[in-house]
Amino acid sequence: MIIIGCDYHPGFQQVAFVDTETGELQERRLQHREEAEKFYRELAAQGMKVRVGMEASGHARWFERLLAELQFELWIGDAAEIRTKRVRKQKTDRQDAQLILKLMLEDRFPQIWVPSWENRDLRQLLWHRHRMVQARTRIMNQLQAVALNEGLRCKKRLWREAGREQLESFRLAPWASQRRRDLLELLDRLNPTIAKLTQAIEQEVEKYPEAQRLRTHPGVGSLTALAFVLILGRADRFQCGKQIASYLGLVPLEESSGNRRRLGHITKQGNSLLRFLLVEAAQVTVRSLPEWRSKYFHLAMRRGRKIAKVAMARRLAVQMYWMMRKRWDYEQLKKFSSHAGQLGHRDGVK
Repeated sequence: MIIIGCDYHPGFQQVAFVDTETGELQERRLQHREEAEKFYRELAAQGMKVRVGMEASGHARWFERLLAELQFELWIGDAAEIRTKRVRKQKTDRQDAQLILKLMLEDRFPQIWVPSWENRDLRQLLWHRHRMVQARTRIMNQLQAVALNEGLRCKKRLWREAGREQLESFRLAPWASQRRRDLLELLDRLNPTIAKLTQAIEQEVEKYPEAQRLRTHPGVGSLTALAFVLILGRADRFQCGKQIASYLGLVPLEESSGNRRRLGHITKQGNSLLRFLLVEAAQVTVRSLPEWRSKYFHLAMRRGRKIAKVAMARRLAVQMYWMMRKRWDYEQLKKFSSHAGQLGHRDGVK
């Protein structure tokens, strides 16, 4: 069997590999993609059983597809945990590849959960819609600025038929008029695209019973429910709500020593899209449930609105986790687990 420690970069990879039968150790630097693909295909042609280890990183989809095609075993490790196992202060690509190989040989490689290809492709749907909505928001803000300059103050009325007619009726300078026309055309093209993507998300939610149960929680829509299911994967990977909050980057960065304790901003180490959706959904939940609204205003008075929003998003994430793990809908959550996701010492807010 060939075990390969791979230090992956977008343009090349440094590998250290050993044949477990002969004990022969070799190192190579492979340029992407031709040289690297040739190297691995030659191993497959020899009928060798191969296991490759690498740190979690981006820009490696083609490499993962290649190894899957060749039926090679791929281990993806936690980059932060691998970094803590480095003894030397010097850091080079060769040493990184050797460290990964050593951890694999000693059975100390911190392997992480990797989503399936179908899961990753569905995430692209969520990201695509999110980016389209952001683009539409920027266009709408620019059009609103044009309307404000011309004295049209009501924002909501601007996007109705009468408001648009009024916006188009303003007499503007030539280039300002061109800008208004182009922005309106872009808006007309984006709206059907976003509607189509939204419909696709609704259809995908019907394939996931977990997402349908999460959708019963006030404030949680199809987009947030599907994103939560796809990004968490299996709920049994986590033992408690604290791990969920940490995984999503919703816990404060702590730097404490001795009698000194310092809490900073949230770590933001998790998925940025899901974190954004949870904050947005939590604000809808606050408007929907009196208990949440009371807790939100209490925190906002003590700690400020920004911290209160994050705290409510953390509470929502914990409740959704227990719903997913216990296979509960919202009514069952209220009935059987009245303390799940409550703010307090469990969520890091006192």
